[in-house]
Order: sequence, then C-alpha cells, then structure tokens
Amino acid sequence: MRRLILIIVMGLPIIFWQCSTAPDLPEVDVVPRPMQVETDTGYFEVTPETEILFERGNTDVRAVAEYLADLIQPATGFSLSMRPISGFFAGKNVIILTTKDSGPARGTEGYALQVDSNVVIIRALSATGIFYGVQTLRQLLPIEIEQKSLVQDVHWTIPAVTIADHPRFKWRGMHLDVGRHFFPVSFIKKYIDVMALYKLNTFHWHLTEDQGWRIEIKKYPRLTSVGSKRAESQGDGIPHAGYYTQDEVRDVVAYAASRFVTVVPEIEMPGHSKAALAAYPELSCTGGPFDVETRWGVHSDVYCAGSEKTFEFMENVLLEVMDLFPGEVIHIGGDECPKARWEKCPKCQQRIADESLANEHELQSYFITRIEKFVNSHGRNIIGWDEILEGGLAPNAAVMSWRGMQGGIEAANAGHNVVMAPTSFCYFDYYQAKSGEPKAIGGYLPLEKVYSFEPVPAEIAPEKEHFIIGAQANLWSEYIPTPEHAEYMLLPRMCALAEVVWSPKELRYWPDFKNRMEIQYQRLTELGLNFRVPTPEN
Repeated sequence: MRRLILIIVMGLPIIFWQCSTAPDLPEVDVVPRPMQVETDTGYFEVTPETEILFERGNTDVRAVAEYLADLIQPATGFSLSMRPISGFFAGKNVIILTTKDSGPARGTEGYALQVDSNVVIIRALSATGIFYGVQTLRQLLPIEIEQKSLVQDVHWTIPAVTIADHPRFKWRGMHLDVGRHFFPVSFIKKYIDVMALYKLNTFHWHLTEDQGWRIEIKKYPRLTSVGSKRAESQGDGIPHAGYYTQDEVRDVVAYAASRFVTVVPEIEMPGHSKAALAAYPELSCTGGPFDVETRWGVHSDVYCAGSEKTFEFMENVLLEVMDLFPGEVIHIGGDECPKARWEKCPKCQQRIADESLANEHELQSYFITRIEKFVNSHGRNIIGWDEILEGGLAPNAAVMSWRGMQGGIEAANAGHNVVMAPTSFCYFDYYQAKSGEPKAIGGYLPLEKVYSFEPVPAEIAPEKEHFIIGAQANLWSEYIPTPEHAEYMLLPRMCALAEVVWSPKELRYWPDFKNRMEIQYQRLTELGLNFRVPTPEN
C-alpha cells in the first residue's frame, strides 16, 4: 500500500509518495539504487593476479576495461592484466565484461552484474551498459578505491551480489552556466566525472550569455576577442574573461564520450545576447553600440528578428557548433526575450507584416521555427526553454520546462519531447539551508525536496507519458564564481537527482536514500570534492 505523506522541512512542505511500511530493500550502498538486487554471502577479492577479460573485437568494451583498470590501479597499486576472450570464460579471479547473453529487456544502458567468490561478470547489450555496471562495481568496492595514491592494509573486496538494472529515463541531465562565470576545462572534466559516477548522461553546457560568449567561432572572431570579456560583475570593478577554443571543446566532448556523457551545447537566441551584440552590433534592432553586460538579469537588447543578417549569423555559428558537437540535440535557449526593441523596430514590424504574424510572440515563434528548419536540415533537433511555446511551438522542437511543470505538460500532451527542469526541484543555484550558506540567487531547495521530485505529472495523459524523456538540474552561476563553490551547490543534490531519473519510482524511499548517502559522503570526501554535509536531524 502506498500513501501520500507531507513533511515540513524548515517551514516548507515536501510531498512524498511512500510505502506505508518500509519497502523490503536489500542493503546495497549504491546511488542511484539499482532496480533489482539480490545479496548473498561471501565476496570477491581483487588481488594483483585478478584479470579483466573483455570480448574480442569490441573496441568500445575494451575501452571500458581500460577505464576499470585505470580506476583500480592508483589506490591498490595493482596493474591488472587485460585480455580479450572469444566466448564465455569460466575461470577464477577474473572480471568479465561482455555483451554476450545480455537479453534486450534492459535496453542499451541497462546491465546485469553478478559477483561471487570466483568471478565478477558484467553483461550488457552495449559498452554503455557495461560502463554503468562498472560504476556500480566501483561503489561496491571499499571507498578507499577513490584515492589517487597507494592505500595500505585494505582488502579490496566486493560483496556477493546479483543486480539487474536499467534507467527509468533516457535524459539524465546536469547543466552548467559558464556565461556568468567562466570555469576551466579541468573543472568541466571533473564535473563530467562525477556525473558518470552517478550514471547521469547529458551535460548541458550553457555557452553564451549577456555577460559572456564562451565558445570560439572562427568565422566571427570578435565573439571571443570582444564578447568573452566584461569590465566587471555587479559593480565589483574586477574584469572577468574566458572562453573555450575549438580544440578545447573537442577535447571535452571526447572526454565526455569516454564516460558515455553527451554534451548538449546551448547557444542563446533571440535573447540573452548582449555579449554577441557588443561584438557585432549590426545584429541588433538599434545598431548599438553595446558593452558586454556587467549586471545580472534580463536585458532589452536582443537579436533583430527582422534582419536577414541575424539569420545568416545564427546559421554560420550553428554550423561550427554542429561540427564540434556530434550529439543529436542543440539547445537554442529561447527564454526571457523582451519584445520592447521588436515593437519599435521597422525591420521586425515589416517581418510581422510579411509573414502575417499576429504579434511579437509569433515573431519569436517564427525565429525559432526558422532556426529549427535549419538545424533539422543538418540532421539535428533543437530543444529550448519553455518560452518557445509562446506564439506557437516549432514543429519538431523539444521543450525544457523550467517555469514549473505546466510548459512540459502542454508540450507532452501536444506530442513533443520534454525534459523537466522546474525551478522548484531542479535549480541548484538555490540555497540548501535557511542560514549559514554562501551567497546564492535566492530560493530554497534542500536535498529532501530534490529527492521528492516526480518528473511525470498526473496532468499528462497516460498515452503521452513517454514524451517525458527525462529531467535535469540546472546550475546558474551568477553567484558561483569558483569551481569549489559550484561543487558545493551541486553536491549532494546531484545524487538525489540521479536517483530520481534512474531508479524506479516505487523503490525511491527517503530513509533508505538518506542511509545510503552516509557512505556517499565518505566517497565524495575521498574524491576531494567540496559538498554540503546535511544538518543532523534532531
């Protein structure tokens, strides 16, 4: 029997669907919780003689084997031998990675893990599933495995267990805004590593903003020579600058792919574009001049929707972006675009007349639809914030619902793919406690509330629920100037979001998650990450 319970946390209500009695959940200190777990007695011990076996001829599985060997080596000091095998191998003291006899039910990201005293076997349909099985295996090892130097006097044992697992959603995302504050490539890779540990698979890289353009576009060099630099931030008098070269972008994309993370770039349009307009003012309605914005917020100057120069520029930028990012989806923003300049712009008004548009909201829909057609013509799809619904949604666009759930509900019921990212559950730039926290943009989002998030609302027709393809958390960086601060805002809330998007809804049980997080806090410490330790309950 399930019941609805209401918990009051620091004055705010949090709703959980929860079993009336604690579910019978085997003890396994893994986040996110696997779908099926059977525990047994005994253990497998990794020793210097342990071998990693992988199927012959599968280079992707071999790469996962190498990842596992590299993961094990620093703390143990063991340089495990690896060798290919053609079929099943019934040896001892071996870890086997195979796509043989995997069964299709778990999909390409699912896996089966079997551990006994002689052998560890990870089976999956693809290297992706094997990689997620490796992450589970990693979490079953002693937490000292995360050390980057040799650890003495540890028995590297893995408890005997049988696990069958696959994710609930295909889009399991995390976002990072590098426009307001720039973060180095080293941190981007660290961020991706933590995502991979918790089986998150989509990194939404917010690359352009009013306050900074962060990606090299060779056809338009002023985007970075001018647009990547601002004089100060909120009146602090301190210049801020930075951008990623195309080589650095390719490096990040390849690094993410090796961890089975897809990078989704965001190129903001038609609003949040002051940095680009500072570089190329002719793309605006007024002609400028402009400075890269130094204040947070929403600003009136946006791309001119009546000018053909704007669409030529956007298409050229997107050609270079699509060359750098091989994933299916390009994020085009679409949020918070004031219409004041369009209302007074002769070119925009002429566009409205020529296209028989009703108003400036339909002009924005025209803008997004035109961009979508261009992106679709190159074999890609777009996603945008839920404002792209206003004036009519582009035919093939997916929606990222951030202003609550309603935009996602409307889009899903209309047959569009949706990623749920509402502020109330998914904005990690909000405070984690009512006091004693570093400065944030506002709002309050404790760990418990993130864990209570249900991405599929009841208002969606049952036959349309499959249009909810997942969820993600967003980290906007107005008040997050350093990697250490970003880590603090991400963790441990990222762990809760990971379980929301991976684990079956019926297995999510807050007391169980809270208990499993105790070992995760130790793991995060071993990894050298900065995170918030939850306040002890009275």
